[in-house]
Amino acid sequence: MESECIFCKIVEGKVPSAMVWQDDDYACFLDKYPMNPGHALVVPKKHYPFLLDMTLPAVGKLFEHTAMIMYAICKVLKPDGVNIGQSNGEVASQTVFHVHVHIIPRFKGDSEGSFWPERKKFTLDRLNDLAEQIAKAIPTKRKDRQSS
Repeated sequence: MESECIFCKIVEGKVPSAMVWQDDDYACFLDKYPMNPGHALVVPKKHYPFLLDMTLPAVGKLFEHTAMIMYAICKVLKPDGVNIGQSNGEVASQTVFHVHVHIIPRFKGDSEGSFWPERKKFTLDRLNDLAEQIAKAIPTKRKDRQSS
């Protein structure tokens, strides 16, 4: 864990967050300033600045968990679409140098002419309520997931 990394502090429980799900190696919490309700971040608990620092199996698990959370977000919020985003390096728009994958539910008309919706500010209580709803919808068995 990196002492100054905000995501490390979140997974260590040192900074309040709207935690959706976690296991021994990965965590998912809602973005503090979401582009839309349900905007979530999936992170490895171990500090890796870049995706290239992770092993291939660890990257696979990261995206497996991303898909699992995406199913739950879609079940709860019923968005019109979803963006999955992952950036590596400042030039690629990475601002927090701890690997993370964005899951951004998208709704028709949410961006008013630009590609990305404006960031919003919700109370921690509202984020925690939404995190709880999403957590309850996480598929626990393969049959719970949408058919491929």
